[in-house]
Amino acid sequence: MTASPLAARQATLGYGRTVISEDLTVEIPEGEFTVIMGPNACGKSTLLKALARMLKPSIGSVLLDGKDIHSQPTRAVARRLGLLPQSPIAPDGITVADLVARGRYPHQGILRQWSADDERVVAEAMRATDIADLSGRGVDELSGGQRQRVWIAMVLAQQTPLLLLDEPTTFLDITHQIEVLDLCAKLHREGRTLVAVLHDLNQAARYATHLIAMRDGAVVAEGAPADIVTAETVEQVFDLPCRIIDDPESGTPLVIPSARARDRV
Repeated sequence: MTASPLAARQATLGYGRTVISEDLTVEIPEGEFTVIMGPNACGKSTLLKALARMLKPSIGSVLLDGKDIHSQPTRAVARRLGLLPQSPIAPDGITVADLVARGRYPHQGILRQWSADDERVVAEAMRATDIADLSGRGVDELSGGQRQRVWIAMVLAQQTPLLLLDEPTTFLDITHQIEVLDLCAKLHREGRTLVAVLHDLNQAARYATHLIAMRDGAVVAEGAPADIVTAETVEQVFDLPCRIIDDPESGTPLVIPSARARDRV
Protein backbone atom coordinates (compact mmCIF):
# COMPACT_ATOMS: atom_id res chain seq x y z
CA MET A 1 0.00 0.00 0.00
CA THR A 2 1.25 3.49 -0.87
CA ALA A 3 2.10 5.55 2.19
CA SER A 4 -0.36 8.35 2.95
CA PRO A 5 1.07 11.78 2.05
CA LEU A 6 -0.90 13.40 4.88
CA ALA A 7 -2.10 11.93 8.17
CA ALA A 8 -3.15 12.72 11.72
CA ARG A 9 -1.86 10.27 14.32
CA GLN A 10 -3.52 9.92 17.74
CA ALA A 11 -4.17 13.65 17.69
CA THR A 12 -5.98 15.69 20.32
CA LEU A 13 -7.37 18.82 18.66
CA GLY A 14 -9.13 21.82 20.10
CA TYR A 15 -9.09 25.51 20.93
CA GLY A 16 -7.74 26.56 24.32
CA ARG A 17 -9.33 24.31 26.91
CA THR A 18 -12.07 23.17 24.55
CA VAL A 19 -11.24 19.73 23.13
CA ILE A 20 -12.90 18.84 19.83
CA SER A 21 -11.22 15.50 19.05
CA GLU A 22 -9.16 13.06 21.08
CA ASP A 23 -6.94 10.23 19.87
CA LEU A 24 -7.90 10.99 16.27
CA THR A 25 -6.11 9.02 13.55
CA VAL A 26 -6.85 9.78 9.90
CA GLU A 27 -4.99 8.76 6.74
CA ILE A 28 -5.52 10.76 3.55
CA PRO A 29 -5.17 8.37 0.60
CA GLU A 30 -2.91 9.59 -2.17
CA GLY A 31 -4.55 10.38 -5.48
CA GLU A 32 -8.11 10.41 -4.10
CA PHE A 33 -10.74 13.13 -3.74
CA THR A 34 -11.50 12.83 -0.03
CA VAL A 35 -14.54 14.57 1.43
CA ILE A 36 -14.95 15.00 5.19
CA MET A 37 -18.62 15.10 6.13
CA GLY A 38 -20.69 15.21 9.30
CA PRO A 39 -23.11 17.41 11.27
CA ASN A 40 -22.30 20.93 12.41
CA ALA A 41 -19.63 21.19 15.12
CA CYS A 42 -18.50 17.58 14.65
CA GLY A 43 -14.85 18.51 14.05
CA LYS A 44 -14.66 18.54 10.23
CA SER A 45 -13.05 21.95 9.83
CA THR A 46 -10.93 21.43 12.94
CA LEU A 47 -9.45 18.31 11.36
CA LEU A 48 -8.83 20.14 8.08
CA LYS A 49 -7.10 23.00 9.92
CA ALA A 50 -4.85 20.48 11.66
CA LEU A 51 -4.01 18.80 8.35
CA ALA A 52 -3.26 22.23 6.88
CA ARG A 53 -0.84 23.16 9.72
CA MET A 54 -3.17 25.91 10.96
CA LEU A 55 -3.82 24.09 14.24
CA LYS A 56 -1.23 22.15 16.21
CA PRO A 57 -2.36 19.05 18.10
CA SER A 58 -1.89 19.29 21.87
CA ILE A 59 -1.19 15.55 21.81
CA GLY A 60 -0.18 13.43 18.82
CA SER A 61 0.96 14.70 15.46
CA VAL A 62 0.14 15.54 11.86
CA LEU A 63 2.50 14.01 9.33
CA LEU A 64 3.30 15.35 5.87
CA ASP A 65 5.29 12.85 3.80
CA GLY A 66 5.97 10.91 6.99
CA LYS A 67 7.45 13.85 8.93
CA ASP A 68 5.84 16.06 11.57
CA ILE A 69 4.32 18.94 9.62
CA HIS A 70 5.22 21.45 12.34
CA SER A 71 8.91 20.54 12.17
CA GLN A 72 9.09 21.42 8.46
CA PRO A 73 9.88 24.89 7.06
CA THR A 74 6.83 26.95 6.14
CA ARG A 75 7.85 27.38 2.50
CA ALA A 76 8.56 23.65 2.14
CA VAL A 77 5.06 22.84 3.41
CA ALA A 78 3.53 25.45 1.10
CA ARG A 79 5.20 23.81 -1.88
CA ARG A 80 3.52 20.51 -1.01
CA LEU A 81 0.14 21.61 0.31
CA GLY A 82 -2.29 24.30 -0.82
CA LEU A 83 -5.22 25.48 1.32
CA LEU A 84 -8.47 27.24 0.45
CA PRO A 85 -9.84 28.35 3.86
CA GLN A 86 -13.44 29.21 4.68
CA SER A 87 -14.56 32.63 3.45
CA PRO A 88 -11.11 34.01 2.49
CA ILE A 89 -10.84 37.80 2.34
CA ALA A 90 -8.94 39.54 -0.45
CA PRO A 91 -6.98 42.77 0.17
CA ASP A 92 -8.91 45.89 -0.84
CA GLY A 93 -8.50 46.83 -4.49
CA ILE A 94 -6.42 43.81 -5.51
CA THR A 95 -6.88 42.54 -9.06
CA VAL A 96 -7.53 38.94 -10.03
CA ALA A 97 -4.09 38.53 -11.60
CA ASP A 98 -2.33 39.95 -8.55
CA LEU A 99 -4.21 37.70 -6.15
CA VAL A 100 -3.50 34.58 -8.20
CA ALA A 101 0.16 35.62 -8.42
CA ARG A 102 0.37 35.44 -4.63
CA GLY A 103 0.21 31.67 -5.03
CA ARG A 104 3.80 31.82 -6.26
CA TYR A 105 5.06 33.12 -2.90
CA PRO A 106 6.37 29.71 -1.71
CA HIS A 107 8.60 29.57 -4.80
CA GLN A 108 10.16 33.01 -4.27
CA GLY A 109 13.26 33.79 -2.26
CA ILE A 110 16.34 35.95 -1.99
CA LEU A 111 17.96 34.18 -4.94
CA ARG A 112 14.78 33.52 -6.87
CA GLN A 113 12.56 36.42 -7.85
CA TRP A 114 9.56 36.64 -10.21
CA SER A 115 10.28 34.88 -13.49
CA ALA A 116 8.77 34.04 -16.85
CA ASP A 117 7.98 30.60 -15.42
CA ASP A 118 5.95 32.22 -12.63
CA GLU A 119 4.07 34.24 -15.24
CA ARG A 120 3.30 31.06 -17.19
CA VAL A 121 2.07 29.20 -14.11
CA VAL A 122 -0.26 32.06 -13.12
CA ALA A 123 -1.67 32.23 -16.65
CA GLU A 124 -2.23 28.46 -16.69
CA ALA A 125 -3.98 28.59 -13.30
CA MET A 126 -6.34 31.29 -14.56
CA ARG A 127 -7.08 29.35 -17.73
CA ALA A 128 -7.74 26.16 -15.75
CA THR A 129 -10.30 27.97 -13.59
CA ASP A 130 -11.81 29.88 -16.53
CA ILE A 131 -11.00 33.33 -15.15
CA ALA A 132 -8.39 34.51 -17.66
CA ASP A 133 -10.77 37.15 -19.02
CA LEU A 134 -11.16 38.56 -15.49
CA SER A 135 -7.44 39.09 -14.87
CA GLY A 136 -7.57 42.90 -14.77
CA ARG A 137 -10.74 43.20 -12.71
CA GLY A 138 -10.89 43.86 -9.00
CA VAL A 139 -11.68 40.78 -6.92
CA ASP A 140 -14.29 42.75 -4.96
CA GLU A 141 -16.22 43.36 -8.20
CA LEU A 142 -16.83 39.66 -8.86
CA SER A 143 -19.70 37.34 -8.06
CA GLY A 144 -19.31 34.74 -5.32
CA GLY A 145 -18.69 31.95 -7.80
CA GLN A 146 -16.10 33.97 -9.69
CA ARG A 147 -14.29 34.90 -6.48
CA GLN A 148 -14.15 31.26 -5.43
CA ARG A 149 -12.59 30.37 -8.78
CA VAL A 150 -10.00 33.11 -8.25
CA TRP A 151 -9.05 31.69 -4.85
CA ILE A 152 -8.79 28.20 -6.33
CA ALA A 153 -6.58 29.60 -9.09
CA MET A 154 -4.30 31.11 -6.44
CA VAL A 155 -4.01 27.71 -4.76
CA LEU A 156 -3.33 26.10 -8.15
CA ALA A 157 -0.54 28.59 -8.78
CA GLN A 158 1.27 27.10 -5.79
CA GLN A 159 1.59 23.92 -7.90
CA THR A 160 1.07 21.65 -4.91
CA PRO A 161 0.13 17.98 -5.29
CA LEU A 162 -2.16 18.28 -2.24
CA LEU A 163 -5.16 20.64 -2.16
CA LEU A 164 -7.26 21.23 0.98
CA LEU A 165 -10.58 23.06 0.67
CA ASP A 166 -12.66 24.07 3.69
CA GLU A 167 -16.33 24.32 2.69
CA PRO A 168 -15.57 25.62 -0.83
CA THR A 169 -19.27 25.87 -1.76
CA THR A 170 -20.49 27.84 1.28
CA PHE A 171 -22.67 30.87 0.39
CA LEU A 172 -22.75 29.91 -3.30
CA ASP A 173 -25.96 29.27 -5.21
CA ILE A 174 -26.48 25.79 -6.65
CA THR A 175 -25.10 26.67 -10.09
CA HIS A 176 -21.86 28.02 -8.67
CA GLN A 177 -21.63 25.10 -6.23
CA ILE A 178 -21.67 22.66 -9.13
CA GLU A 179 -19.17 24.74 -11.10
CA VAL A 180 -16.70 24.69 -8.19
CA LEU A 181 -17.16 20.96 -7.56
CA ASP A 182 -16.81 20.17 -11.27
CA LEU A 183 -13.53 22.09 -11.21
CA CYS A 184 -12.39 20.11 -8.15
CA ALA A 185 -13.24 16.86 -9.94
CA LYS A 186 -11.23 18.00 -12.96
CA LEU A 187 -8.20 18.77 -10.77
CA HIS A 188 -8.51 15.33 -9.19
CA ARG A 189 -8.63 13.64 -12.61
CA GLU A 190 -5.45 15.52 -13.52
CA GLY A 191 -3.63 13.81 -10.65
CA ARG A 192 -3.99 15.96 -7.55
CA THR A 193 -4.95 14.67 -4.12
CA LEU A 194 -7.89 16.70 -2.81
CA VAL A 195 -9.41 16.95 0.67
CA ALA A 196 -12.60 18.98 1.11
CA VAL A 197 -15.13 19.65 3.84
CA LEU A 198 -18.68 19.60 2.44
CA HIS A 199 -22.10 19.86 4.06
CA ASP A 200 -24.23 18.48 1.25
CA LEU A 201 -24.39 14.68 1.51
CA ASN A 202 -25.47 14.13 -2.07
CA GLN A 203 -22.72 16.37 -3.46
CA ALA A 204 -20.19 14.53 -1.29
CA ALA A 205 -21.41 11.17 -2.58
CA ARG A 206 -21.35 12.35 -6.21
CA TYR A 207 -17.90 13.94 -6.26
CA ALA A 208 -15.79 12.16 -3.66
CA THR A 209 -13.84 8.98 -4.28
CA HIS A 210 -13.20 8.60 -0.53
CA LEU A 211 -15.42 9.72 2.35
CA ILE A 212 -14.63 10.34 6.01
CA ALA A 213 -17.78 10.56 8.18
CA MET A 214 -17.37 12.28 11.55
CA ARG A 215 -19.51 12.79 14.62
CA ASP A 216 -18.61 14.26 18.01
CA GLY A 217 -14.97 14.70 17.00
CA ALA A 218 -14.47 11.07 15.98
CA VAL A 219 -14.38 9.19 12.69
CA VAL A 220 -17.50 7.02 12.45
CA ALA A 221 -16.83 5.48 9.04
CA GLU A 222 -14.62 5.94 6.00
CA GLY A 223 -14.27 4.44 2.56
CA ALA A 224 -15.83 4.60 -0.89
CA PRO A 225 -19.13 6.55 -1.11
CA ALA A 226 -21.06 3.43 -2.14
CA ASP A 227 -19.92 1.75 1.07
CA ILE A 228 -20.34 4.71 3.42
CA VAL A 229 -23.54 6.41 2.27
CA THR A 230 -26.04 3.90 3.63
CA ALA A 231 -29.28 4.50 5.48
CA GLU A 232 -27.73 3.11 8.65
CA THR A 233 -24.63 5.32 8.53
CA VAL A 234 -26.55 8.48 7.61
CA GLU A 235 -28.90 7.99 10.57
CA GLN A 236 -25.97 7.20 12.86
CA VAL A 237 -24.03 10.31 11.81
CA PHE A 238 -26.82 12.84 11.18
CA ASP A 239 -29.82 11.43 13.12
CA LEU A 240 -31.62 11.47 9.79
CA PRO A 241 -33.89 8.56 8.83
CA CYS A 242 -33.63 8.19 5.08
CA ARG A 243 -33.72 5.98 2.04
CA ILE A 244 -30.78 5.57 -0.34
CA ILE A 245 -31.36 5.26 -4.07
CA ASP A 246 -29.06 5.45 -7.10
CA ASP A 247 -28.60 8.96 -8.46
CA PRO A 248 -30.13 8.76 -11.97
CA GLU A 249 -27.41 11.05 -13.36
CA SER A 250 -24.25 9.69 -11.73
CA GLY A 251 -25.19 6.30 -10.28
CA THR A 252 -23.79 7.40 -6.92
CA PRO A 253 -25.79 7.10 -3.68
CA LEU A 254 -28.62 9.63 -3.34
CA VAL A 255 -30.03 10.39 0.11
CA ILE A 256 -33.81 10.77 0.30
CA PRO A 257 -34.89 11.94 3.79
CA SER A 258 -37.83 10.03 5.20
CA ALA A 259 -41.14 11.88 5.27
CA ARG A 260 -42.14 13.22 8.68
CA ALA A 261 -45.21 11.75 10.33
CA ARG A 262 -47.36 14.82 9.60
CA ASP A 263 -46.45 14.55 5.91
CA ARG A 264 -47.90 11.07 5.70
CA VAL A 265 -51.43 12.13 6.78
